[in-house]
Amino acid sequence: MRIAHLTLALALVAGVSTKPVLADSGSYLAARSAMISSDYAEAAQYYAQALTRDPNNPSILENAVNAYIGLGDLDRAASIAQRLVDIGTEGQITGLVLYGDSALKGEWDTLLSLQESNPVGPLFDGLSKSWALVGKGQMSEAIEAFDDVASTQGVEAFGLYHKALALASVGDFEGAAEIFSGDTGTSIRLTRRGVVAYAQVLSQLERNESGSELITASFGATLDPYLETIKAKLDTGETIPFDTVKNASEGVAEVYYSIATALRGEAQDAYTLIYTRMAAALRPDHVDSLLLSAELLENLERYDLATEVYDSVPRDNPSFHAAELGRAEALRRSGREDAAIEVLKQLAKSHSELPLVHVTLGDTLRGMDRFEESIKPYNAAVDLIETPEEQHWIIFFARAIAHERSDNWAQAEADFRKALELRPEQPQVLNYLGYSFLEMQTNFDEAIDMIERAVALRPDSGYIIDSLGWGLYRLGRYDEAVGHMEKAVERQPIDPIINDHLGDVYWAVGRNREAEFQWHRALSFITDDTDLTDVDPKRIRRKLEVGLDKVLEEEGAAPLKVANDDG
Repeated sequence: MRIAHLTLALALVAGVSTKPVLADSGSYLAARSAMISSDYAEAAQYYAQALTRDPNNPSILENAVNAYIGLGDLDRAASIAQRLVDIGTEGQITGLVLYGDSALKGEWDTLLSLQESNPVGPLFDGLSKSWALVGKGQMSEAIEAFDDVASTQGVEAFGLYHKALALASVGDFEGAAEIFSGDTGTSIRLTRRGVVAYAQVLSQLERNESGSELITASFGATLDPYLETIKAKLDTGETIPFDTVKNASEGVAEVYYSIATALRGEAQDAYTLIYTRMAAALRPDHVDSLLLSAELLENLERYDLATEVYDSVPRDNPSFHAAELGRAEALRRSGREDAAIEVLKQLAKSHSELPLVHVTLGDTLRGMDRFEESIKPYNAAVDLIETPEEQHWIIFFARAIAHERSDNWAQAEADFRKALELRPEQPQVLNYLGYSFLEMQTNFDEAIDMIERAVALRPDSGYIIDSLGWGLYRLGRYDEAVGHMEKAVERQPIDPIINDHLGDVYWAVGRNREAEFQWHRALSFITDDTDLTDVDPKRIRRKLEVGLDKVLEEEGAAPLKVANDDG
């Protein structure tokens, strides 16, 4: 499947056109520059200006279609795409837009004729043709078309999944259930959306117990509000309507979304966005498409557009909390950290029963170094967990860090140990707790044991190897520390803390010139984002002036032990 998806992505045209344009070059170049940075609003504005002077230029028209789809404006994109068809220019982006526009209007003959003159790709064409036939009421022909897709190597699951949806949309729930169950002879791996569709089908067949078991088997006992609502209805015997796809237009929307999920991570985000935007244009209540569109826009650093998409999810939708979590992250990444915190605080009030909301608030505060504030939401999350399970180790670990950075060591150690109780060999916890012991100069044997276990579990982690090397240094085992510290720098060559540590280790074994070189390197790697509580540039400069021995003396610290070949 993955190979097929990648082949599909490469078979379609991505990005903007590179054809030379002579008319109104200023507007065109400005639009191109905006498009490169995925600034769709500015690109659309400049392309519109360029089109006033050269309204039939294929390159400008094609790029304008891209810009308007990036904005989620199907009406303008379709109008421009039609102009491309009128001047005899074909293209896959044009087809993607006009197929969707035809499906939205229920113009199935137009869609089918477009496939003859302007094909997009085998999978997309095959599925959209099948749904067009459903729209025309030609169900037998549609089933044959779905079967044609399902018989194509590499994309069988797409054909079967959409065939099941089509059967369910016209009331053939038994046929749909047979496909979903794998009883036809071919099993398909259902996505979250597919599991929900199958559960709805089972409910329509008065098999609520099987639907509830399917939800639990697929997602476990801890469910988000949307899945919890479905399961609760199943458990109480309520018949759930089948609304995953109710008609052919929504079926085409599902085609766009299905291919978007296949392209996700395989094609460029800007290209995948075309599919999610089209799905949402055909079906504004397709929340999964909205959330994926917003995620892609975040990846493209278009945080304003991402926020708009998240805002479009209704407050009464079961996935509202997911949209708000995404909106908060988009705000944070855009530099509006206080706004992000406010969104999360309001969500913690309206969805106080969700541990994830409190954990996200805690994580965001902790990421802003507001450690003491982060403890309260972590407490709220822990209080909601009746019996902590293995997957909850991360909450205790996060709260432990918040306590440790707030100088509440007793609480921090308790949470670190609780995290290890839930996940005994978790390397991050082993490393953090072991390193903390070394910094406090206590529990040396346990600390080294923990860090050695962490290194064995993560042998390529420069940060964990640094902890081991630094721990040996703190124990006065300088010769042993050298190799580990050198290995750590190999893996994290521009980390100022690790380079500073290697400098100290070199100095301890008498390699003073090399120590000074490493300290210079450490200084050169310090940036505005460097946590100066872990590496002090003033202290490094002082070491370069008078040496590490003198600095330790000035600090009232114990002197270095003499390191020599005989120990």
